[in-house]
Order: sequence, then C-alpha cells, then structure tokens
Amino acid sequence: MATVFEILIAGEDDSFAAGAALEAFAEIDRIEQELSRFLPHSDVSRINGLPPGGCARVGTHAFECIRQSMLFSEESGGAFDITLGGLLDCWIGRDGSLLHPPAERLGAARARKGMDRLHLSGSSMTVGVRGAAPLIDLGAVGKGYAVDCAAGMLKEWGCSSALVHGGRSSAYAFGDHPSGSGWPVTLTHPQRAGELIETIPLKDQGLGGSGIVRRRHIIDPRTDLPVQERQAAWVLSGSAARSDALSTACMVMSAEEIRAMAARLPGFRAVVVEAETGGVMHAGVPVRA
Repeated sequence: MATVFEILIAGEDDSFAAGAALEAFAEIDRIEQELSRFLPHSDVSRINGLPPGGCARVGTHAFECIRQSMLFSEESGGAFDITLGGLLDCWIGRDGSLLHPPAERLGAARARKGMDRLHLSGSSMTVGVRGAAPLIDLGAVGKGYAVDCAAGMLKEWGCSSALVHGGRSSAYAFGDHPSGSGWPVTLTHPQRAGELIETIPLKDQGLGGSGIVRRRHIIDPRTDLPVQERQAAWVLSGSAARSDALSTACMVMSAEEIRAMAARLPGFRAVVVEAETGGVMHAGVPVRA
C-alpha cells in the first residue's frame, strides 16, 4: 500500500503483544494481495480486466472493501468514487507530478468511471460490471480498511488497548493510552510549521486524513480535475475506512455539503483546511477528552 503501518499495544505482556501484532501485520499483507490494482493477480486487477458485462468471484476483503466504498459514495453524494483509476493515471505521474493529458486520453478515462457500473452479489461473492469495466483504485479507502481489520484482529486476540495507523493518515484506536483517556492524536496545519490545530483523544474511533501538500493525487469525480481548493481534510468517524473515504470526499465538497453530511451522519466530524487562505473549518460535534 506504499506506506508504513504501525501498531501500538498497551497493557499487555511483551511477547503476547508481539504475537498479536505479527498476526495483524500478516492480515494487512493478505489484504494488500486482494486490493492493490498494481498487483497483476489481485482481485481488483481481475475486476479491472473484466470484459464488458463480466463478473469475477473475489475474496472477502475485496468484496467488503468495495461494498463499504459504495456506501461511502452514497453518504457523500458521489464525492467519493473508487472508479477514478483511469483519471488518476491521466493526471498524476508516477513521481506525483501533475500531468497535462490530451483530450482523447481524458475522454477514454471518463468513459470508464462511475460507481453505478459496479454491482455486487453477496450470495456468490462476485463483483460484476455494467458495460465496460471501470478502473478501480482503492487508494483512498484501502489503508483505512486494512487498519480496521488489523484492529479487529488485535481485539480477537484479547488486546484491550491499541492504536493502529497506516502512514499516520489512517488510524483506529480502542481502549486507553497509559497516560489518560483514549490515544492522543494531533492534527497540525499542513503549511504552518509547528501550528497545532487540535489534539484528539482517539478511542473506539477511526481518523482519516487527506491532503495535497506533498503531492496532487486526489481527483474530483464531479469535475474530473485534480483538487486544488483544499489543502487538507481530516474526518473522525466510527471506522478508519469511513474516515479515510470521507476525508477524501471532504477535499472536493463545499462547506455547506460537509456540514450537511456531519448533520446526518452520527459520530462524524470533519476538520478542513482551505487552500487559498489556510483557514480551518470544523464540522460536527467537537471531541472532548
């Protein structure tokens, strides 16, 4: 997933914690084998290679991650979309630089996008496509999904307190840090060195962050253009996958849309940094330590 995952476990014997962490890391590796579109034999690569109208039987992780992604797309009014792989390839170079694709290539990429092109069958564990197969990219949700699964593995082992994060942009914590309630996670301003926006006591919640300060890698599914209106967005919710996906959605949604989403989704909170002014917008109920 092109990132470093870290697991912090509190209140357990060292050897027990090490065993639990190793099993959780193994689960993350298994998930990547199903979800990465850059691995030729992954489930997602097989879906992307389907003929028009085809379907593919997939593993539990690929099916569940795509199912959740369809829900997140609905929750965001279409601002989150996993079928933008073709547009990402058009606009973003391998080094993260912004490209200038010809109109013909953009038109071909647009023709393959659309969440409505996907349909799932839980009874057969298959993912089918309507018309030409879209190019699925789970980069905006896969890390969060893997974090959730790793945290679930730790709970199955009997761990009572832990923090799991992927690249510090996707996290889930449960239980309490030895220093106090929850696990302290800080949000810092992306362009103002040392400026602290907030410290969140993360507990039984997921936190996801998206941004374009380091590289432009987010496409607005409603304009098909790279995002430039926002510097960063963080979302706090019940899972790392939802937080991951909806933080990406908040990078393209208007302030009014974000506030409306916060009002209708229980446990949702967003912190957004505007690109032009660097101003910080909060939406949702503040977190109390």
